[in-house]
Amino acid sequence: MAVDYLVIVVYLAGMLAMGWWGMRRARSKSEFLVAGRRLGPAMYSGTMAAIVLGGASTIGGVGLGYQYGLSGAWMVFTIGLGLLALSVFFSARIARLKVYTVSEMLDLRYGGRAGVISGLVMWAYTLMLAVTSTIAYATIFDVLFDMNRTLAIVLGGSIVVAYSTLGGMWSITLTDMVQFVVKTIGVLLLLLPIAVVKAGGFAEMKAQLPTEYFDPLGIGGETIFTYVLIYTFGMLIGQDIWQRVFTARGDRTARWGGTVAGTYCLAYAVAGAVIGTAAKVLYPKLASPDDAFATIVKDELPVGVRGLVLAAALAAVMSTSSGALIACATVANNDIWARLRGIVRPEREQHDEVKGNRAFILLMGLAVIATAIALNDVVQALTVAYNLLVGGLLVPILGGLLWKRGTAQGALASVAVGGLAVIGLMATYGILANEPVYYGLLASLAAYVVVSFATRPTDAAVLAAWRERLAGRAPAHDNASETVSEQVPAAQ
Repeated sequence: MAVDYLVIVVYLAGMLAMGWWGMRRARSKSEFLVAGRRLGPAMYSGTMAAIVLGGASTIGGVGLGYQYGLSGAWMVFTIGLGLLALSVFFSARIARLKVYTVSEMLDLRYGGRAGVISGLVMWAYTLMLAVTSTIAYATIFDVLFDMNRTLAIVLGGSIVVAYSTLGGMWSITLTDMVQFVVKTIGVLLLLLPIAVVKAGGFAEMKAQLPTEYFDPLGIGGETIFTYVLIYTFGMLIGQDIWQRVFTARGDRTARWGGTVAGTYCLAYAVAGAVIGTAAKVLYPKLASPDDAFATIVKDELPVGVRGLVLAAALAAVMSTSSGALIACATVANNDIWARLRGIVRPEREQHDEVKGNRAFILLMGLAVIATAIALNDVVQALTVAYNLLVGGLLVPILGGLLWKRGTAQGALASVAVGGLAVIGLMATYGILANEPVYYGLLASLAAYVVVSFATRPTDAAVLAAWRERLAGRAPAHDNASETVSEQVPAAQ
């Protein structure tokens, strides 16, 4: 394993080095939080694919393939569908808004009264998303070094917190590009063909496994529908995803770069399911489906390649973890803390903005590590996060983009009713039940429509300003002193 260890150590050292390099570029709030809104198609596509394909998509995707066969691809497939829908239908408008958070978008659309409540819901979602990614370090480092769970979480989490705090979105963008390349080589180009060959090829896999393993709908229609509701719609409204859209340098980059990333996710989904199916042939009696990825990597891959594939798994976890962390810190600082204290910093106080956001990344990072150590069930934590996101925020966000009659009171009622309904229904039906998100979403929609019709329409001046921002004709509120960083060419 010495060569494998060396590969991992070099990879981790490279992540920290890129964090240090990114710190030198993050001279303004815009540079620190959204990479100066200057990413070109190549970097935008790579980093967008990296953030949405995390540990759940890699280790969990293979596990679903082990359990259900090819239909195990549906979870990751619906993530890709959501990213495609976001890119084709909404990304250009989102990028033109020139905001930093989803709550800022809601304030622009509804007149400045939805920010704190929606910020609290989004903060809870991004925090739990970061926690679930951080917990996954325990699995990977246990395979690598037979390491204690707490120590593994602290080690993996500390590296992500370090490079994220140093350079913000620039560091995360650079590391995500490396992670995208490592995942592509490790999972798609190495593990996928090796797993199929070791299992004897597709003909042998079909001979060894039940026919339902090759049924595209074998996982069940209700499960697929739930995946669409949670993950496809979740991709449309998550702060971690929107914050990447904000990094695009223009409409075409956001639309076409996101489309490429979404298509990549579809291929990654199928690859994970095939790897899991091959693992079922090789190891038919594993204690847990989630052990399939680690087992096939440890037992079937040659030295060096094994280290690269484990680095790919680590890359998948780190990309999602860092993206969720900066999203969590951005929401906590800009949507909650600054609003509650009534702080409106002058634009000229550029460095204070960077220091403040850097401090919040460090603070949220420590909170994420501590919470990850305390929690054990990744699936439950992730389910709570997505139920709150979809049940509380899907309706007011999409309603604001698509329905001009929606009002601030309707949006607030939708967030409150949907969020409380989801929490209450999870307590009644159980966290992993489908009913909380189904009924919570319906309650949110009903509250939005009824209250919007019962209250005065949004002020015409607010809607006019909103349309100007959507069209890209109104000035953004980025810091004025960003002219220094604008000298740097757009990243390709």
